[in-house]
Amino acid sequence: MAAKRSSYARQIEALSKISQAISSDLYLEDILRLIVTVTAEVMNSKICSLMLLNEKNELVIKATQAISEEYKKKPPLKLGEGIAGEVAKENKPIVVPDVREDLRYIYQDIARKEGLCSLLSIPLNVKNRVIGVLNLYTSSLHKFTKGEIETLITVANQSAIVIENAQLLVQSKVIQEELETRKLVERAKGILMKQGLSEDEAFRKIQKKSMDLRKPMREIAEAIILTNEMEER
Repeated sequence: MAAKRSSYARQIEALSKISQAISSDLYLEDILRLIVTVTAEVMNSKICSLMLLNEKNELVIKATQAISEEYKKKPPLKLGEGIAGEVAKENKPIVVPDVREDLRYIYQDIARKEGLCSLLSIPLNVKNRVIGVLNLYTSSLHKFTKGEIETLITVANQSAIVIENAQLLVQSKVIQEELETRKLVERAKGILMKQGLSEDEAFRKIQKKSMDLRKPMREIAEAIILTNEMEER
């Protein structure tokens, strides 16, 4: 009974620390690193890793507390490939008693070298859309309890939300910057058109200057606007 209480206390501690990390002002990479480190420590895991789907629909390791360079540099997994790929494709957790004996596990050589045994792999999903996978390895045969599985599912769900929010924030910033650039280019074009250039000629002039100087069109547009404002004073 004491062991159960201890295990439950560790799980609560993990969720508490991860919640603090997620609500902090740390950068996303730091948050993900903290999530896998705390999860591995509290769950007595040999290795904990967080993988995200990239633009090619491949799972890439984005955070792990493992010090093994060979593990960190594992090639990406295609959707449906290996255990993690299957978890991402089916959007369902998978428990593997021994990855060294399961033929679905692709990197058995690394598993043996690193002393990896049991695996709990959980999908990271937002609104039923999978964005990655959270993996938890042990160094010996381990039967994951219902509480451990539920804890990792909660960690995965929290992680998925913070990742999704961060990605949406980046996208919104990119869109905002594109809109601001477009407005500045339009203003610069207007200035050049007042000097006798057509709209196409004005745009091509800004574009050529950008290529010649190897600077963004936004900087060229800002320089034209600034020069015009100084001349008007």
